[in-house]
Amino acid sequence: MAATLCAAAPLSSVRSRAPCHSAAAAVPRHPARPAAWARPAVQRQQRGTAASARRMRVQAAAASTAAEIQELDKEFGIDGCVEVVAGLGGLPTVRLTHACGSSTEVSLFGGCITSWKQASGDEVLYLRPDALQILQSDNPKSKPISGGIPHCFPQFGPGAMQQHGFARNVDWSIATTSADPQPDDRDPEVTLLLEDSEYSRAMWPHKFKVAYSVALHGELLRVDMRVLNTDDKPFEFTMALHTYIEVADVEDAAVRGLKGLEYLDKTVDPANPARKTEEREEVTFSGPTDSVYLKARDHVELDVGTGAAVAITSNHLNDVVVWSPWTAMPDFYKHFVCVENAQFSSPVALAPGEFWRSQCEWAVRDL
Repeated sequence: MAATLCAAAPLSSVRSRAPCHSAAAAVPRHPARPAAWARPAVQRQQRGTAASARRMRVQAAAASTAAEIQELDKEFGIDGCVEVVAGLGGLPTVRLTHACGSSTEVSLFGGCITSWKQASGDEVLYLRPDALQILQSDNPKSKPISGGIPHCFPQFGPGAMQQHGFARNVDWSIATTSADPQPDDRDPEVTLLLEDSEYSRAMWPHKFKVAYSVALHGELLRVDMRVLNTDDKPFEFTMALHTYIEVADVEDAAVRGLKGLEYLDKTVDPANPARKTEEREEVTFSGPTDSVYLKARDHVELDVGTGAAVAITSNHLNDVVVWSPWTAMPDFYKHFVCVENAQFSSPVALAPGEFWRSQCEWAVRDL
């Protein structure tokens, strides 16, 4: 389809040591001592100066980010529904709040949904502790956010470029925000935009635009993704929404809706996965799992082991990936399962001016 992208349709500072001139002046009075005697003090001084300079850079960046957040909120905020805040790592984040009390947060870094809470305040998504540690560091954007719903685009998994592509470790921009005009039940929404850059073209030499809309409909979380080829030549891509869902215990979790499907079992050898057929009504976990279910149904459910399940409905996303690292991540593997909606087995091919669109919806239901 030749078209332009459109809006989604409903569906402390550290004190450094000053240069110690007196210590330096004292060295000639002790000629028997080697010159190296003074080095530890000099090295401490250099480290202190470097730490102070680094802290000043961090403070300056934080001040700049705070000003950016304020300006973005002024431009795109909607009272009671949409606000731009300092999210995890102090990064610019769009927070959507529904009248029913549900909420979601989307970081502009990576376009990553980092939180989705029910009206009760219960968090549905999972953020890995190692990701939180990086977000709390002086360089919160040193790695992609591992948790929530990160993007894998324009490549899922390993390949010609870096693992899972580049969309998850670059800044997205806010294109629009809105709220359904119904006064009693407004659905807040934000659309983020990602465009090609010198950085992206060094890995993937194509011009493109991605529009990604995130919305709340009551307690439901909805996303709508459009990819437009703005180049003068065709390209292909694969993608996934790498969704981390919190569970009570991975050994009590189960995925339903996959029986009868062919899948690639990447657990033993990701480069040469075994092709199998799923015979289980429920996919449970007793070891590491890395399975790509091909031509999957548009609805699957993850029983999280609390008497509730996360129901996932998708459109134009042909594959489902189920992943648990098991004891490869010993400190926290018990607390999450990834159920990822993907377009992997058949890459999307777009001619110049064509676009591709997909949608996904998550809902919590009682069992």
